[in-house]
Amino acid sequence: MFFLLFSSHRRRLFPLPNMVPTIFPLSLLTLFLLPPLSVAEPLHSSLFRRAGYRHDISYYAKAAEHLRAKYGKTITSKSRRTVAGFDTTNQEADASYFASINIGTPPQQFDVILDTGSSDLWVADSSCSSCSRVTPVFNDKGSSSFDSSSQATSIQYGSGAVQGQIGTDTVSMGPFKVPKQTFLVAERLTDGLIDGNVSGIMGLAFQAIASTNAVPFWQTLTSNKQLDSPEFSFFLTRFRNDPNASEEEPGGVFTLGGTNSSLFTGDIEFLNMPSLPSPAPSASFWLLQLSAVTVQGKNVKITTGNSALSAIDTGTTLIGGPTEDVAAIWAAVPGSQPVPSMSGFFSFPCDTDVSVTLSFGGKAWPINTADMNLGAIDRRSSQCVGGIFDLGAGSNIGSATGNPNWVVGDTFLKNVYSVFRSSPPSIGFAQLSSVAGGSGATPASSADPVLTTPSSTLTVPTSALTDTTLASETTTGAPNGSTATENPSNSSSSKGNGSPYSRAVVSTLFVSIAAGVLVTCLL
Repeated sequence: MFFLLFSSHRRRLFPLPNMVPTIFPLSLLTLFLLPPLSVAEPLHSSLFRRAGYRHDISYYAKAAEHLRAKYGKTITSKSRRTVAGFDTTNQEADASYFASINIGTPPQQFDVILDTGSSDLWVADSSCSSCSRVTPVFNDKGSSSFDSSSQATSIQYGSGAVQGQIGTDTVSMGPFKVPKQTFLVAERLTDGLIDGNVSGIMGLAFQAIASTNAVPFWQTLTSNKQLDSPEFSFFLTRFRNDPNASEEEPGGVFTLGGTNSSLFTGDIEFLNMPSLPSPAPSASFWLLQLSAVTVQGKNVKITTGNSALSAIDTGTTLIGGPTEDVAAIWAAVPGSQPVPSMSGFFSFPCDTDVSVTLSFGGKAWPINTADMNLGAIDRRSSQCVGGIFDLGAGSNIGSATGNPNWVVGDTFLKNVYSVFRSSPPSIGFAQLSSVAGGSGATPASSADPVLTTPSSTLTVPTSALTDTTLASETTTGAPNGSTATENPSNSSSSKGNGSPYSRAVVSTLFVSIAAGVLVTCLL
């Protein structure tokens, strides 16, 4: 298992022609490793997020449109591998989360968005004609293990599109390696689809929704028994309303192959993914059924069953839901009203703390009131925009297709420790520990509503997440138009004694993650 740091990311919608819709939803790392084991155990990586960046309200409206498009709501070796150390990055204040991977022989390093709402892996190629000059690109001719299929494919997101050639190459993340991973070598991108040092996206959902038809990286690791446990987990930090936050901050921890017991307290509540009617695939998105909602301590009536299918999506910032249910939620908040300039959004008096809990069949999980407040409509307004919006406006797509009616993003996920398990297919939530900024209070059952209260922003220093380091020399992705070269200055080698967050001897990989406010909505 390993932890990765995140980075924020924003997207704009500039559709490319003749592209087939798909789903998609960022990173850095410092690496750490313990003695080799016969089977790779969980790898933990510290996360960093970027803060100090303010979005205006129009950004949230655009992000909602991207999210509606994303979900169709509008017409191997088992031995432990050497861990490489990478700089951590975070973009645009809690906008998204990314981590570093290596591709090719010799390995080229890239930052990719981590997205449980999509399944494809892609990176920008050196032949990309529309990529920014600062985007690190993959030099396929510089990899002796790259194999091109010459098959052209396109992927369309709510926030843009990408097209290129399908190929295979060695892909690794920390100690985990897949020799012939299928991915898209992107030759053309929508302007603004990726920013800064981010080179692509790694989807963490299931193969059924992959436009490349490739088995996702994490699923191959599971099939090859490279993971200590068939699961991965997230802890995401919050810096949204911290006026003292700098541009880069710790963003949380991504753990591949298990969980980090220091980041949660009590039991993990695992909920099995629902069985869907034909023709929906058995596993596509990470789905649960939303069973109960409370607002200001009172139950709100919502549609349940398969009509309440909810995608649990790390690549999305907000929470989107069906028209009637979202209207019922905001009807329970005194002084709330629709925002005329933002389709599907509601506002409420800025001096009101909006307390919401969500239940997916078990405990009622509270959402921090800070996450429910996106800020004032404008500088002169006393009304603030809420973090739950109408996802289904204008949609006639039924739940029988397997498409979710709810998309539950980081507005919720920053408040829990989340675990995604493939066997049996299930999603788990746990109360954050005090180390992770949790209150230590036990969540109530869905029949026992609780009020949420604001909590302070948590900053987790990298030193608190591990005390071990081991990095190996890698090749970093070259900026567009230049050649990738070895970067020994990013290398160090020192063996440590283990991470305080591991339940057993593990390789520890630190990765920057940009904690995201809304970027994931855009993927």
